[in-house]
Amino acid sequence: MSHTPRTVQQLFDLRGRTALITGGSRGLGLQMAFALGEAGARVLVSSRKAADLEEAVAALQQAGIDAQWVAADAGQPEDIARLADEAMARLGQIDILVNNAGATWGAPAESHPLEAWDKVMNLNVRGYFLLSQAVAQRSMIPRQQGRIINVASIAGLGGNPAFMQTIAYNSSKGAVVNFTRALAGEWGRHGIRVNAVAPGFFPSKMTAGFLGAVGEDKIAEGAPLRRVGDDEDLKGATVLLASDAGKHITGQILAVDGGVSAIIGA
Repeated sequence: MSHTPRTVQQLFDLRGRTALITGGSRGLGLQMAFALGEAGARVLVSSRKAADLEEAVAALQQAGIDAQWVAADAGQPEDIARLADEAMARLGQIDILVNNAGATWGAPAESHPLEAWDKVMNLNVRGYFLLSQAVAQRSMIPRQQGRIINVASIAGLGGNPAFMQTIAYNSSKGAVVNFTRALAGEWGRHGIRVNAVAPGFFPSKMTAGFLGAVGEDKIAEGAPLRRVGDDEDLKGATVLLASDAGKHITGQILAVDGGVSAIIGA
């Protein structure tokens, strides 16, 4: 059936859409919430701490975005189910899911604590799976449409330099990469697109220790663009993958890293 092609502005327009963003109270998650909201979506952000969420939602609302929050621990199955139910009650439907909540742990592989391994894996991998499953069951599969954006990392595309001792984090993000591909292959028949962004180094609470120890300038020197990410570098990728502008894109991993993955062969 022929139709009049939409304009670029129409393709990127998210008005009338809803979005749930985990880890949305700060850092990359909040940047992605701003991106979706600025494109017209109603957003619901979640993280563990109510105070952080209140502050984030106030900032979103100040920018004219229809925003709400629900406190939940994305590492706990009971909280994940409650979050999915609450999001459905608040939003009516969930068009866009951003799986972003995550944790890292620095320790040599030979002495990495088991409890730390489990904490990272449960939040970074199991949490993504359980929330995707819950949202798909409640909203996306019945409506035969949806967009899931997983936050991976360039740490999941290759190994570590010796000074980065984050074996659990790297392993978890490698799992997110193939989780994204596998889910895209299985749920495409339901009209659900599943993609991932793989950020490089962005200043955040999670990366503060590492960037402070190594030096942001030194990290920037290793990137072809000679810079680290900033508070708007994920916005375009997020809206592309969430909107009809990306309606023929699924199962893809988009590195937003200043070119680092290109030169390390990932």
